[in-house]
Amino acid sequence: MGVSQGVVEDLKKVLRFDSEKFRVIYNPIVDEGLLKKAEEPLDHPWFREGEPPVILAAGRLHISKDFPTLLRAFALVRKQIPARLVILGEGEERKELENLAQELGIREHLDLPGFVENPYKYMKRATVFVLSSQWEGLPTVLVEAMACGCPVVSTDCPSGPREILKGGEYGILVPPKDPEGLARGILQVLENPGFREELSEKGKKRSLDFTVDRAVEEYIKLIGKCCEGRGFHL
Repeated sequence: MGVSQGVVEDLKKVLRFDSEKFRVIYNPIVDEGLLKKAEEPLDHPWFREGEPPVILAAGRLHISKDFPTLLRAFALVRKQIPARLVILGEGEERKELENLAQELGIREHLDLPGFVENPYKYMKRATVFVLSSQWEGLPTVLVEAMACGCPVVSTDCPSGPREILKGGEYGILVPPKDPEGLARGILQVLENPGFREELSEKGKKRSLDFTVDRAVEEYIKLIGKCCEGRGFHL
């Protein structure tokens, strides 16, 4: 069993089992607690009414997340429209990111608040959520952002984003390590309110495939199938 089709494909290569022995069951990500936390008040000046749009990202400040590409894309976005960038998370690349932001002339428009207890209230209020990773397993933050109604732009990295977004049906996919492509995707969301609302509604619908109830249902089906193969019935 794997949490995404990409993970299953890797397991097939390593274990060399028949395809029918594998099953994808998504992690139970969305529940009432997440949605309730998203409604909590957010005391941050950038999210007040009338302020420029906020681009949000979240994750460990690590090479795998490729936040330098996001900073370069954000610098390109800033040349077109006023915007701000918030990256939630902490890690060893903080200093490098701060230096790069200074070099790109965007430091005053970037906030790195570190680890936050409740990222969902940020997702609920951000204009767009961006995943800039070079690689993933199944990026939980994409599903969380979608559940909060935040449109998403993601790199088409291995593995997970393409599967979650169903090839771009539920969000924008761009090549990894491509600041220009990432900037275009972000601008497409920021500059088109109707399209942004459409992505928001589609994302919320897709996030229902990652609820606790759906995961329990899939596990019950899998257990039932295993029991039947051994002559037992649930």
